[in-house]
This record gives sequence, structure tokens and C-alpha cells, in this order.
Amino acid sequence: MRFFRETLLVGCAALAAAAPVQAQSEQQDGDRRAVFIQPYIEVSQILTAELSPGDEVLTFTQVAAGVDVNAQGRNSGASVSVRYERNIGYGDAVDTDTISGVARGYLSVIPRALTLEAGALASRTRVDTGGAVSPNPLVSDDATSQVYSVYAGPTIATRLGVLDVTGFARAGYNRFEANDAVIDQAGNPVDIFDDSVTYQGQVRAGTRVGDPLPIGLAVTAGGFQEDISNLDQRVRDTFVRGDVTIPVSPSLAFVGGVGYEDVEVSSRDALRDAAGNPVIGTDGRVVTDRSSPRLVAFDVDGLLWDVGVLWRPSTRTSLEARVGERYDSTTYYGNFTYIPSRRSALSISVYDGISGFGGVLNNALSALSSDFVANRNPVTGDFGGLVSGGETPGLVNSFGSVRSAAFRGRGVNATYQRQMGRLTAAFGAGYDRRTFIAAAGSALEAADGLRDESYYVTGALTRQLGNSANLQANAYANWFEAGTPGNDLTAVGASAAYNRSITERLSARAALAVDYFDSEFTAEDFATATALLGLRYNF
Repeated sequence: MRFFRETLLVGCAALAAAAPVQAQSEQQDGDRRAVFIQPYIEVSQILTAELSPGDEVLTFTQVAAGVDVNAQGRNSGASVSVRYERNIGYGDAVDTDTISGVARGYLSVIPRALTLEAGALASRTRVDTGGAVSPNPLVSDDATSQVYSVYAGPTIATRLGVLDVTGFARAGYNRFEANDAVIDQAGNPVDIFDDSVTYQGQVRAGTRVGDPLPIGLAVTAGGFQEDISNLDQRVRDTFVRGDVTIPVSPSLAFVGGVGYEDVEVSSRDALRDAAGNPVIGTDGRVVTDRSSPRLVAFDVDGLLWDVGVLWRPSTRTSLEARVGERYDSTTYYGNFTYIPSRRSALSISVYDGISGFGGVLNNALSALSSDFVANRNPVTGDFGGLVSGGETPGLVNSFGSVRSAAFRGRGVNATYQRQMGRLTAAFGAGYDRRTFIAAAGSALEAADGLRDESYYVTGALTRQLGNSANLQANAYANWFEAGTPGNDLTAVGASAAYNRSITERLSARAALAVDYFDSEFTAEDFATATALLGLRYNF
């Protein structure tokens, strides 16, 4: 997948370059803009010691290059953090190279009417029995994998008489890339997502409360499709609905909607050997029989509805909560945002939907602001999925289960950021539950009805020490409860770093990290401690 890695890197660089050009043109027109571009190179010496089950000590020389960009203009904006890293091992240590980062940006082609937006993600993770958690990637492990995601598309917003018309269209690609097949203790390959393409679109036309009626009315139509390479699975969800907003007070309204939906999940069967067993490829994934007929795993069409409240007491506080019926069962969803000042922000989201692994990634990327700072592990350099800055922080790598089967995903996630003088803090936490959907008679049949659950917490702190030094601290915890007995896993870790400027462009860094990995999937737990000394040059 070298081509995809290079394409992702070039795409991030192009996104980083495009926004500053737009911002500079706006400055000539006298508009406010802000541009920050920081390319850098790093050279570090790393020592990692295995605390359990063994006592092996490995050393690496780490060479890295990257760029951090935040460019905000009147009609465009982008934030990019992309990094290429090469770890050169000594003795028994294994050489590795990694691209990691996140990018999100937009460009208003027609101001306040037509906007193009895009996002990309590259991250490193570890997978066991279908669950992905944060590892220490400096410890050689066949279960360490790469996750890639990218999406792009236009959004529209216009007013036609009394109607507000909005819409969007997005296309995305997602890939989970493992170096080798993931094998359990019995020697059987573990079912792992490979790649998918997603398509999503929606259009909405509605009136505002009081213009021309005392209530607001809207009609929305939309659709989602994800084509998953594993067994040629297809998730297709289309709907049309009408909504009404009934004001109770200037800050409170009742909302409700009713409509029609058509949802189908289907796949093909596996290629079978002479004994009727599914054929497994060299990557450990089941080989698809392209000539087999489609097998329907889930098929619902009919009424959908929901009711709820919309509360907006000020421009800084917003709550929407709904309950109803969708997918032929009860559904709950909503969001809450509280931004009491420029120094503090809280965001909570409750979700419910049917998709594959790739659909979750694309939705998380599109929900990010285009104005953020990516929080990275100060020892490994990895992007941990948490971003801060802008109006609200964001969380994009709550990978959870990486089984290949489509699923109904429900959960909640929350992010909080706070700046207190020289201290900046950002936190993310959440719960994710995935109930898998697979066709009877297919190679994925055993996954049908299984429920994987994930809990995750992550945080980052930065404390300025005068004008030339700072302290950084990161911590994470992931708990994965598999739908099959004896396959739970836990990963926890923390790191801290001291950074000090030597000259205007050259700085030194010292960092420590401790990571612990407890998996029922493997016979032993792993604990490591890592130390780093390095130099960074900012161009």
C-alpha cells in the first residue's frame, strides 16, 4: 500500500498548502486571517525496556520529519498535522517506518453557498481478536497495524424565498493495514476489516420559526452506502422525512419528525474448498466468491419517527435530544455543547447508526473542526486521536472493534478542553457498542448478533515554563470487551516530556513513557518503559 501512503501524504501537504494561499489573498483585501506553518525535523535516541513478561532492552535512533499547519481565513480554513518517522533499531530491535497525522479543511467556492471540504487520518494501532487499542509501537509486535481514512465532498447552503436549503455529498476511503495475518492462540486467523468505500449525501429544505409560520417545517432526504471489501458487503440506508419545530419559549422548542426508511445489509459468500470450508488468503482474510449471489443479512423498510427537545438558552449553550424508532427498534441520539468562554469548551454526543468500520472513521473526521491542534505522544510521536483548539475539541480514533462485519453502532463520546493561564488541558472519553450483522449461510454467520463493547479515556496537558520551555503529559486507557468469551483486552499508558529551546529554531527534548497491555487473546501481558533524548529543528 505504498501508493496509498504516498497519496495520503501528498494530499495532506496539498491541504496544508492550499489554505495559506487563500489566507494570504484575503489579507491583501484587508480581511482578518491567521496562518501558522511549522515544518520540522527531529533526531532522537530511544531506549525501551520490557518490564514484563521478559526483560529485553532495545535501542533505536529515531529520525522524523513533519509539518503542523493551522491556517484560518474568511472563506477557507485548514488544520494539518502530518509526520513521517523512521525508527532504526540496534541488535534485536526491528526497523519501522510510519506515517501518522490528521488533516481537516474547507474552501468556500461561493461564500456562504458552496463549500468544498476534506479530511484525512493516518494512525497506528494494535489489534487482538477484533479489538483495536493504543500500543507502544516501538516494541516489535506482529499485531501492530496502520489505519488510513480520507474523505472529500461539497456542502451547499442557500435561501430560496422563505426556504433554507442545505445539503452535502461525501465520498471516502478507509483501510486497515496489518503487516501479517492476525492469528489466535489456536492458530486460527482473526476476522479483520480490510478496506471500504463510503458514499453519503443529504438535502434539506425548511422554514424558520416565525417565517412565515409560527412553527418551523422541514423536509429531508438522504442516503448512505458503504462497500466493504470483505465478502463484498454492502450497507445501504436511504430515507425521507418531515420535521416540525414548535417553540415553547425563546430558548426551548419541541421537535419531532416522521418518515420512511429503507435499510439493507448484504454480502456474498466465501470461496469454498472441496470440503466446503472458506478459503483463507495469505493476509488471513476470507477470500470472496465474486460469482456467488447476494445474501441479505438485514432488511428493514417502513416508518421511522422521533420526538425530542431543542434548548438554546444562549449562543454558548446548545442541547438537542431525541428518542424514537429506527431500524425497526428504539433509537436515542443527540448532542450537547457548552462553551462558557474562549478558554473552556465541552461537547457530548450520543449516536446510533448502521455502517461498517470505515463509515465510523469518515463520520468522525467530518465532525472535526478545521481549526485544531493535534495532540501527539511525546515519546513515540504518534497521533492519539485527540485534538484541541477551535471552538470545541474532537476525538477521531476511538477504533473499538475492527471486525469486518457491518454493525449497528451505539454509544456516547465527550470531549472537554480548558486553558488556565499557562496550562492547557484536553480530555476525551466514550463508550461504543457494536452489534454485528451477518447473513445466514455466509462465512461471517458466526459474527451475527455478537456484541463488542469499548470504553476509552485519553487526555493531554501542556504547561508553559517561561518563554523557552514547557512540560507535556499524555495518558490513555482502553478497555475492550469482546462478544466472544475470553477475548477481552486492556491497554493503559502515560508519558511526559520536557522541551526547552536552545536557539530560536533548535530545541531539546527529554521524555519518559510507561505502557501496559493486558489481553486474554495472548498468553502473557506486556509492560514497557521508554525513555527518549532528542533534538528538533523548526524551519
